[in-house]
Amino acid sequence: MNQFGAVPKAGGTEFAVWAPDADRVELALLAPTEQRLSLQKGTDGVHRGFADGVGPGAHYGFRAHGCYAPDQGLWFDPAKLLVDPYALAIDRAYAMDSRLATFGVDTADLVPRSVVVDLPDPPARAAPRFRPGGLIYELPVKAFTTQHPDVPPPLRGTLRALAQPAVIAHLQKLRVSAVELMPIVAWIDERHLVPLGLHNGWGYNPVTFMALDPRLAPGGIADLRAAVQALHAAGIGVILDVVFNHSGESDALGPTLSLRGLAARHIYRHADGALVNDSGCGNTIACDHPMVRQMIRDSLRHFVQAAGVDGFRFDLAPILGRTVAGFDPQSALLRELAADPWLADRVMIAEPWDIGPGGYRLGQFPENWLEWNDRYRDDVRRFWRGDAGAMGPLATRLAGSSDLFAGAHSRTVNFLAAHDGFTLADLVAHEQRHNLANGEQNRDGHGENLSWNNGVEGASDDPAVQAARGRDVRALLATLFASRGTLLLTAGDEFGRSQRGNNNAYAQDNGLTWLDWAGRDTALEDFVAQLAALRAGQGALGGTQFLAESDVSWLAPDGMPLAPQDWQQADAMLMHLHPEGFEPLAIAFNRLRHGVDFVCPDGRRHSVAARSVQVVSEAG
Repeated sequence: MNQFGAVPKAGGTEFAVWAPDADRVELALLAPTEQRLSLQKGTDGVHRGFADGVGPGAHYGFRAHGCYAPDQGLWFDPAKLLVDPYALAIDRAYAMDSRLATFGVDTADLVPRSVVVDLPDPPARAAPRFRPGGLIYELPVKAFTTQHPDVPPPLRGTLRALAQPAVIAHLQKLRVSAVELMPIVAWIDERHLVPLGLHNGWGYNPVTFMALDPRLAPGGIADLRAAVQALHAAGIGVILDVVFNHSGESDALGPTLSLRGLAARHIYRHADGALVNDSGCGNTIACDHPMVRQMIRDSLRHFVQAAGVDGFRFDLAPILGRTVAGFDPQSALLRELAADPWLADRVMIAEPWDIGPGGYRLGQFPENWLEWNDRYRDDVRRFWRGDAGAMGPLATRLAGSSDLFAGAHSRTVNFLAAHDGFTLADLVAHEQRHNLANGEQNRDGHGENLSWNNGVEGASDDPAVQAARGRDVRALLATLFASRGTLLLTAGDEFGRSQRGNNNAYAQDNGLTWLDWAGRDTALEDFVAQLAALRAGQGALGGTQFLAESDVSWLAPDGMPLAPQDWQQADAMLMHLHPEGFEPLAIAFNRLRHGVDFVCPDGRRHSVAARSVQVVSEAG
């Protein structure tokens, strides 16, 4: 296998970069003044060279010479300093500037410099700490830690903060099985944010795929390694949210930073000379190209070998399996990931949709993949919103969504809210999005959120309104923890975080999205901890095996089985779990705005409060 990037050797460093259409590629050594070394192009399109006396810590980039014909996918411009696609570190964060997209303008003062890194030999491979069926905690590193009072100020907003005792104690309180870190590789702001004075706070706009963002990891990969080790010591796995569907070089008007200036015609998918936009972000990575497949595998292996991560969540994952003919669950890349000795046992999670043709692929990924289940999200929301006919779909989701996933075990990742869309607290307080702060005249973000506002839109000081919203949030959370499959909770939803109705807050890298630890709802947080303890302590709950007819009875409040005609009108239901080998458990769901008396399986009567989920019997 070709060794790309910068590899320190005795007496210097070996450099290799793939640019098959380039006439010539120069290595630019950047300390203190730029020195250039022409690399030798091989028949495989790889340009190689050895720089004497250059070692770890050296700063460098590439300059590629060739034809500039964007309508043919050729963007060669030697004035553009290019980041190494295999860079393991960069010296600063990316910053958008119009000069990055202007032909002939030198960008050495604008572009981060790649840094030569000498990694230790990888440790012995350990099995992942996370197994399906647990609780995944989606976490944006900066927003999660910037205002945490028990994190030392120098560490706030960084990966090192995740190793702090107060952070780990919070995760353990919730019985988190794995944190899912929103993107941590270096990203760039979208160009329309600059004149608005806004910044991308989510990170779903990477330029290359291995170098961590210096704002989150000033110490580079060592910072991630330290966080993983501390979390592993606490019994918590680490999953990285990765973006291989597009890059921050965007559309034809975007900046030339790395991949575009080296091999755009091969790395990005084109049709009739134009960039394909199946990602909705201006370009689409051609994940069926052999060199792109290798780059993706090498990137994932890097994070397993260098930091010990347990798995990956793939943004807009159908693009991983796209070919010129469309999505293929047996595509070369997906098969290679399953066969790779460093990756085969890692947790793989798909966001199973993109905006390209035939891009919705829920339930169609390989059997070793978990999948975000938006059908779960929507059906649970519809039930608690009060939609007619919602009881049957709710039961299907509680039982593991066997209508979507084949086999004996569910691959569902059940969630109520995620980084995009309303927060859980905003879900029950807003019928409409409130995204004016994003500068797009409230046109961005989802228009239909299956949300409700308990009689008043937005913030309210009315105690009755607040109480109603609190009941709804608790009912939603209790439903989640009563469901078969893997669970996902977004950081802060356990204590009532709000974005004031903004359901697309990617551009709000400020107090709107930074978690308010001082003002959090600790009673709600304690409630979630109790739910997690109940799930852990009751064998009939949790797990990934589908609930079969022999495992569960669906009962009306009078204790009788729900008849087929009942499912359309039912507002209250008893889920009686009695799988073989476990103590029975009965859980009541009541979405009415008044209490309901249930007849329990053991014959006792139990009054269930309005808008609530309650355990009504632990035997019977």
